[in-house]
Amino acid sequence: MAETLFSLDRRNVRECQKLFRGERSQEYYLGDYWLDEGPSVEVKAERKSVGPISIIRMTTSPKSYFRRTRQHIREDATDLAVLWFVKRGSLGLSNQCGNKVAHPGDFAITRSMSPFLIECNVDEEGVNQTLHVTVPTHILRAHITRDFDTGLFLHCERPEMAIAENLFTDVFEDDGNLTPDSARALVDCALQIIGNAVKADSDGIATRQTIADRRLEEVLRFIEVHLSDPQLSTTMVARGCGISPRYLSFLLRLKGTSFSELVWEQRLEKARSWLTATDARDISISEIAYGVGFKSPAHFSRMFKRVFNKNPREYRGLADNDAEHDETGIALP
Repeated sequence: MAETLFSLDRRNVRECQKLFRGERSQEYYLGDYWLDEGPSVEVKAERKSVGPISIIRMTTSPKSYFRRTRQHIREDATDLAVLWFVKRGSLGLSNQCGNKVAHPGDFAITRSMSPFLIECNVDEEGVNQTLHVTVPTHILRAHITRDFDTGLFLHCERPEMAIAENLFTDVFEDDGNLTPDSARALVDCALQIIGNAVKADSDGIATRQTIADRRLEEVLRFIEVHLSDPQLSTTMVARGCGISPRYLSFLLRLKGTSFSELVWEQRLEKARSWLTATDARDISISEIAYGVGFKSPAHFSRMFKRVFNKNPREYRGLADNDAEHDETGIALP
């Protein structure tokens, strides 16, 4: 359940600089925070923590500001990225690269290790509302490779951003029914979706796919669906996708692989994951072999050992030992 990070009104507005980081000054990073003078003051910031990531919904009236200077950075080197989803009003960002404004539907990233000034501008009804997500920069870089050191703006309503915003909102509004692992999985999924959208924007990828792209997707889907069938063949895939075997080979060359390489690689990788996640009491090695499309456990064992240097039984035993050591706190090699 979300908790109140800070709340301001006419009685305590002059303490806003002291209060904006929460009761123990644990949120955000050092900076200057202030509001415009106005007849009324209604500011509320609510937070939901998911591991080291915080989802914060902030509603502000009147206009408010946040400034991070080089002096603040020298005093507090906390490296956080903030993902901004503007709900009402607008968000102005000024830094050494110039001035930009994000409106509802736009997406922005700021980073605490570069100086900036943020202006939260109110709408016609005198309200600004944002959903923003604070993420340690080292975590975000696993999802976004594009440079965002001095900020990043996307002036577009990409469907990925709306989906990511909905995921963050669902986690924020959850009243405790989600397990911590489920909440973290949803947040990680949202970050990955944002990373995909940023990459697509950087590469200038059009939403329209070529015919070859669509055909390749159909081929990969057919193979995935029928991977457990030991009779899976180029003839079967070509017929199922309505193309010729020759065109099928051409499509797979576009992916840099051949039919046999793709199928065996997927079968062995899925078997490896299955062995890691289960033990003999759950499912036998023979069942795994047949489940991923091998005609016999002996053939599966030979192929598995050729790739992973251990037979399936040895590999499962090693995975079980690692899990036991991890649970008991013994350091893994």
